Amino acid sequence: MKLIKLWYVALVGLCLLVCSSACNKGAQQNTTDTDDEAAEANVKKGVKPVADAQVAVIDTDYGRIVIELYPNVAPQMVERFKKLASEGFYNGTTFHRIDPQLGIIQGGDPLSKDNNPLNDGTGSSPYPNVPAEFSDLPFERGTFGAARAQDVNSANCQFYITLKRQPEFDKRYTVFGKVIEGLNAADVIAGAPVREGTDHPADKIIIKSITLQNR
Repeated sequence: MKLIKLWYVALVGLCLLVCSSACNKGAQQNTTDTDDEAAEANVKKGVKPVADAQVAVIDTDYGRIVIELYPNVAPQMVERFKKLASEGFYNGTTFHRIDPQLGIIQGGDPLSKDNNPLNDGTGSSPYPNVPAEFSDLPFERGTFGAARAQDVNSANCQFYITLKRQPEFDKRYTVFGKVIEGLNAADVIAGAPVREGTDHPADKIIIKSITLQNR
C-alpha cells in the first residue's frame, strides 16, 4: 500500500506539472499521438552535456542560484532562455509553484508579476513555443528543465528545478541545464509556506533578476 501511495503522489505531481505549465493558447491543446511518437523517436541518446560559455544567475531573496546551460542538448530552449534573460523578461517574476513532496520549484511566468495567483503557470513570452528537445539525460537533483503543457511541443518560457531524482520525467521533458551553485537556496524556496490547498507560495518568492555571466 505504501508503494502504491508513493507512485500515486508521483503521478499526481507529474500531472500537475503538465497541467499547470501551459505557456499560451496553443499550449493548452492535447498532445497528439503523432507528437508523442515523434518526440520519443527523436530522443537524443548518449549525449554528454557541454556547458555553455555563460551561466545564468538567478537572484532571489532566498539567495543566488547559478545554472549551467547545455546548448548541445537543447539548443532551441537554451537560446530562448538566454534571449529572455538578456531582455530582462524574468526580472520580477516569481517561483510561483513549490512542491517539496514532489521536489520541484517552478518559475518564469510573466503573469506571476500580478496579484492574481490563479493565473500563475499559464503565461508565455511573446515568442512561439519551443519544440520538444528530449534526451536521455536523467532528471536528478538540480536538473534545470523546461515546463510545458500536455503538448510536448509547448515549452516556451517557464522552467523548473528538480530537487530529487524524478524518473517519471525522463525522456518526457526537456533538460537544458543544471544547478551548479545555490542548490541550498532552491531547497529553502521549496520549503516556504504555501496557500492552503495549493502549491502556490503564501508570499511571493520574487526572482529579482536572471543575468548571464561569462564563466
